[in-house]
Amino acid sequence: MPASCLRQIASVTSCTAQYCLRTTLMTGLCLALGTAASWATAQTFYPAPAEESPEHWQALGHAELQRALARTPITGRAKNIILFVGDGMGISTVTAARIFDAQMRGSAGEENLLAFESFPYVGLSKTYNTNQQTADSAGTMTAMMSGIKTRAGVIGVNQYADRADCQSSLGTEVPSLMQDAAARGLATGFVTTTRITHATPAATYAHTPERDWESDANMSAEAIAAGCRDIAAQLLSFDFGDGINVAMGGGLAAFVPATETEPLTGQAGQRLDGRNLTREWLDKYPDSAFIWNRDQLADLDLSNTRHVLGLFNRSQMSYSHDRADDEASEPDLPAMTEAAIRLLQQQGQDDGFFLMVESGRIDHAHHAGNAYRALQETREFAAAIASAMALTSDEDTLIIVTADHSHSLTIGGYATRGNPILGTVVGNDDHGHPQTRASIADDDMPYTTLGYRDGLGFAEDAGGDRRYQMPVAGGRHDLREVDTTHPDFHQEALVPLASEGHAGEDVAIYARGPWAHLFHSTHEQHYIYHVMRHALGW
Repeated sequence: MPASCLRQIASVTSCTAQYCLRTTLMTGLCLALGTAASWATAQTFYPAPAEESPEHWQALGHAELQRALARTPITGRAKNIILFVGDGMGISTVTAARIFDAQMRGSAGEENLLAFESFPYVGLSKTYNTNQQTADSAGTMTAMMSGIKTRAGVIGVNQYADRADCQSSLGTEVPSLMQDAAARGLATGFVTTTRITHATPAATYAHTPERDWESDANMSAEAIAAGCRDIAAQLLSFDFGDGINVAMGGGLAAFVPATETEPLTGQAGQRLDGRNLTREWLDKYPDSAFIWNRDQLADLDLSNTRHVLGLFNRSQMSYSHDRADDEASEPDLPAMTEAAIRLLQQQGQDDGFFLMVESGRIDHAHHAGNAYRALQETREFAAAIASAMALTSDEDTLIIVTADHSHSLTIGGYATRGNPILGTVVGNDDHGHPQTRASIADDDMPYTTLGYRDGLGFAEDAGGDRRYQMPVAGGRHDLREVDTTHPDFHQEALVPLASEGHAGEDVAIYARGPWAHLFHSTHEQHYIYHVMRHALGW
């Protein structure tokens, strides 16, 4: 019997009596498949909670009903608002992440809840852009921040602006909620794991007909001559109230001129206009800080810092999984979120604060067809939300958790309870008990629970090199010798594309705090903005 089988059998012998059958069946699975089937025997099957029984389900349902009956909406004015955006965090991502999260801790996972799934109010958000069924982040985040739907690819302008046409966008700018909040005296800020000039964070402060105009180096001479400004420069021209108190994420290269080196890597910046925006930040704001590594964030005197610019990577910040393997310089999302809240609480003691927190690399991992990293990013996102919950009160702080759009991640295959969410499918027999062999598709090969509609498709870890296999007519990759739970495994895809794409279905809205009950149905995405304004008493 393979050693991996022995390990898996040993791992479940400590379970309760109801899982003795699982142990026996796993033994049979290992014996039946033998050493040639490492793709199945390497999987860890996770036990369901020991307390599950008919009585348990009855009690669970009754307790949830009592909580719902006792729930009273909070209708006082919200002093603070925190908007959490999981970029690309569709419902399939949330479901897979809740299972992944629990399985990383040794349990089956289907019964698990991520921190924000305990919020009392849930609705759905329709994500389409005015010109696209399946949306992009620029138009969707503009909807949430400005209260109107608009085109894909544009930020902070209405639907009458043509993408990448500066002249057409002049006069179409729409104010963001963060600009209004600052003008009304609230402390303001945002945190992201992308470049801070990326579409989602940019929609809090910028106005442009082209999301890719992150630096002046990305713009045409015609666009500059017509009066459009790059997104990084617009961060420094935010002149509402006390300005932006917190801006943290990646994207340092867009803030430093090509004639200078940035402090993080010593490489030259990107800007062509000669401006060093990090110095301008320090000149613009009294009692301000510019930081670029984790230690500097940890050492920051939050009680005496009014404005902080944190740029922790030249481009996007590292994936959570990769950062964990690194001795490194980048803080994680929970640390950035906690620091932002503490600083904003200090600066907004009287009038409150607005904060936007984005987990942007959920989206990027999905685009790469790499479910492992997407789910790990979602776990980190949930941890950041838990930090915010611990630091605030639902009596005065409205917390909203949502996504800008979904992705084409799918969950299927009739896997048995506790089957690894990243694994190949092992189903149940005709009596509802786990099979002693993996499920086999009509092409005589195993398949995974998770997959993508489109993208580059299959890739496996090969000594640090990723080997892609585009989907081909007449067959798939044989997964018998592949560890599909490896962080560098990329799921199979149906339609061959250079990058996996967004999906167009609705995404969830989770809310707690003042006026959270206003999320109650299927809403247009820009409705989120109107709820935030109402909660603030505007």
